[in-house]
Amino acid sequence: MNKEYDIIVIGSGAGLNIAQVARDKDMKVAIFENGPMGGTCLNRGCIPSKIWTTVADVIRQAEDSRSIGVSMKAETIDFALIRQRLTKFTHGDSKSIERSVEGDKGIDLYKKTAEFVGPKTIKAGIKTVTADKIIIANGTRTLVPTIPGLDKVGYLTSEDVFEIKSPPRSLIILGGGYKAAEFAHFFSAIGVDVTVVGRNSRFLTSEEPEAGEAVLEGLSKLVDFYLGYDVKQVSTQNGLKKVSLKSGDESQEVEAEEILVCTGVRNNNDLLHPEKSGIDLDINGYIIVDKYLRTNVDGIYAFGDTIGRNMFRHNANYQSMVAWQNLNGHSTKVDETVIPHAVFSWPQVASVGLKESDAKARGIEVLVGHHRYHDTGKGYAMDSKDGFVKVIVDKESMSILGATVCGPEATSMLQGIVYLMRSGNGSPAPLMRSQVIHPTLSEVVDRAFRGLHVH
Repeated sequence: MNKEYDIIVIGSGAGLNIAQVARDKDMKVAIFENGPMGGTCLNRGCIPSKIWTTVADVIRQAEDSRSIGVSMKAETIDFALIRQRLTKFTHGDSKSIERSVEGDKGIDLYKKTAEFVGPKTIKAGIKTVTADKIIIANGTRTLVPTIPGLDKVGYLTSEDVFEIKSPPRSLIILGGGYKAAEFAHFFSAIGVDVTVVGRNSRFLTSEEPEAGEAVLEGLSKLVDFYLGYDVKQVSTQNGLKKVSLKSGDESQEVEAEEILVCTGVRNNNDLLHPEKSGIDLDINGYIIVDKYLRTNVDGIYAFGDTIGRNMFRHNANYQSMVAWQNLNGHSTKVDETVIPHAVFSWPQVASVGLKESDAKARGIEVLVGHHRYHDTGKGYAMDSKDGFVKVIVDKESMSILGATVCGPEATSMLQGIVYLMRSGNGSPAPLMRSQVIHPTLSEVVDRAFRGLHVH
């Protein structure tokens, strides 16, 4: 049996944006989703992790307030309530999306793993479905490294950690990126004995070195770090999970009740088999698209994590609209020059554009501005010793190339810089002509730009 649609959407994260506008045009839509509706962000990414890190922020802020003359600490941690709030939002929203989709007679929802079996043809149980227009937004999943003993002893990933009913007493986190930073922040704040193991000698290597160092220092008050170590083996001993580490000639062993794997992601195209529809993949299995988000097969577009770059929900939402426009006869190029992101750890980090090393590697002569929170009135009042703003500006054109904010309210403070980068020629001139409320943390951004210098 074969059923034909106007459009097939694979993935119910940002892919739902396409389904919605397609239905506004009265198109017949098929949606494939093999997990809870709403995709990674809602169920195992942005939303649940921020519900957790917000709890950690409150605890950390209370504990750090001693330096300004107030002694506080969290009396109790109600993990049942924390879990209830998370479940209520994520499960509730996911079910609401599913009810809405199932209630639309113009949409068929296939709660299955999509698999191409031929050109523009997807297997759906005993049936196959086809469409001239297909959207692929099937996301990624945790990349679990091949470590002797890991499968045998068991582990958690971001796909299932939010379902735990109680926290472990001790936890080993494998990985040194943003997931490791955020989970280490949460679990250590609520009293779990946390150890982070990373292969790289630096932490948060995708960020400016100063930001990675600040987060490392901030978390190290409650977290043990083993950076620059390879995991050689995992076993059990006395009811605990033991991880054997090696760095050069040095060997170490760490133990905990549970292991959380945060060692990166892999695409889901080994399940989708887009190559059976003639779609080109790169060496790592990600779908290759052009500047219009078109695959090499006419009528098939891909965006989000499945194309292997800038894996943020806000970017996938933007790309979904670009794909929709081009699917309907426009020629809109995807713009990947100004994509902000954040790490919700302690301290918080928000970044956009190029790092200083990136700009210099491209041969761009830059001006760098750097200002500490603590060197402003509000920053001193907060006693934010690790907070800073760093900005990178093209010396010749005076356009902003990138920025990093590290410290309280980093995400909100960065957004103004993002707006400047998208305005006119991306110059900081509007900021230079503006008054800044005193005393506020906005002054840190202002002074960073006013302090531009050759670095």
